[in-house]
Amino acid sequence: MSQENRSARGRRGRGRGGRDERLASSKVVVKSAPYIKRKIPFFEVLDEEGLQLIENNADTILEEIGIEFRDMPEALDILKQGGAEIDGVRVRFPRGLCRSIIQASAPAEYTQHARNAERSVQIGGKNTVFVPAYGSPFVYDIEKGRRYATLEDFQNFVKLAYASPSMHHSGGTICEPVDVPVNKRHLDMVYSHMKYSDKAFMGSVTAPERALDTVEMIKILAGDNYIDASTGRPRTYATSLINANSPMTFDDTMLGAAKVYAENNQATIITPFILAGAMSPVTVAGTAAQSLAEALAGMTFVQLVNPGAPVIFGSFASSMSMQSGAPTFGTPEPALVLYTMAALARRLGVPFRSGGSLCGSKLPDAQAAYEAAATLTPAVMAGVNFVLHTAGWLEGGLAMGYEKFIMDTDQAAMMETLLAGVDLSENGQAMDAIREVGPGVHFLGCDHTQRNFKTAFYRSPITDNNSYEQWQSEGSLDHAQRCNARYKKLLAEYEAPPLDPAIDEALLAYIEQRKTSMPDSMV
Repeated sequence: MSQENRSARGRRGRGRGGRDERLASSKVVVKSAPYIKRKIPFFEVLDEEGLQLIENNADTILEEIGIEFRDMPEALDILKQGGAEIDGVRVRFPRGLCRSIIQASAPAEYTQHARNAERSVQIGGKNTVFVPAYGSPFVYDIEKGRRYATLEDFQNFVKLAYASPSMHHSGGTICEPVDVPVNKRHLDMVYSHMKYSDKAFMGSVTAPERALDTVEMIKILAGDNYIDASTGRPRTYATSLINANSPMTFDDTMLGAAKVYAENNQATIITPFILAGAMSPVTVAGTAAQSLAEALAGMTFVQLVNPGAPVIFGSFASSMSMQSGAPTFGTPEPALVLYTMAALARRLGVPFRSGGSLCGSKLPDAQAAYEAAATLTPAVMAGVNFVLHTAGWLEGGLAMGYEKFIMDTDQAAMMETLLAGVDLSENGQAMDAIREVGPGVHFLGCDHTQRNFKTAFYRSPITDNNSYEQWQSEGSLDHAQRCNARYKKLLAEYEAPPLDPAIDEALLAYIEQRKTSMPDSMV
């Protein structure tokens, strides 16, 4: 056996029982920085000439082809007053108009306030915010399998996000609670974020009136803090997802919700949702140009509604199987789109959303792990500010996985360490350790190691690095089984953050009043 293997075996022996003791007995403590402040450079794939080419092509799309704004005459009026040319529902923008409107008023960074001020997040610049996955109608765990999501599942994932230090945000529609009527479930979802977490959250966008319900509930939650006395404008408590209906179309549902949020100074993420090959060209450059054009049009609309309202440049571009039509994840081409779009957002001067831990796998298996890592890593290296779908995504977004959520939060925590960069302090240089130890002697007992060993390396709560014999004696658990135990532990130990009883009562009264005013509907 080599010296390296003997040393590794010895380290495993000295660490015997550590992982399972953490898994079984240590209490989970929610304590972390509210968001990540990046300390490493951005990774770029295009030079200045390449980025200018994409921008020029996007301007050509906006000027010559145009974007359709459907079923909302008011949106057409707003865009016409802003200088766009209207032809039916087709809107064409003179070259450079969108960029000039956005750069004149959209903030480069903004604060999304949480009900616990210590958990407010700064979105934009060199900041990274990890956010759970969004929109799945199904949930999955290794014991019960795949099933329709319920309100209890939704609340469970809000609790898991709250209890996971690497999740800086509570998210939005983490899963669809299908046991609640469609026209009423948004009230329960928004309330769950407010009740079971004190992190920032996303609002409802499935109808303008549901967006307005979100705003009214925020007013109750924030109370006197809702209006910023220094500006006279509402503080931003919600960041909500507005998808383009690609290719090159916005519908009245998304536009109506965007208008409500913009009017109330709440943030919107304008995101072309693209499966390349079906909703955009099959090439990276073509997809990037179309995505930029769609995002510019949507952000322009928001700024015309309310100049200065926070807006995020979003990009979701996946590849697809040209044989079956199924979406594919973790492939190289979407990563290239992501890198390109992140650079374009920085040039525009607005925050950027993309990425996540995406996969096509139906199970929390090796495919899920490597596809998720192949999506999350480019998001981190590119400098994505708002990383939606960071945790839980399975089956191309159709399912929210309990075990997958734990897998992904572990990866996100590792990314935080990566983004912290290299410690060049006196302690980080470790010259005292090198002087003390000298040639031919190990560093395990030196003063520097003794001072730093508890925090020297990232320590995963779910991976197994012990000997084969120890792993076997402890039940031969695979990674999914360990994640299953971890999520159950988090839920068993969950304690709700305090919420003023008067605020809670007012929120419940509002929900009751709204629910009684509308019949159940599944649309």
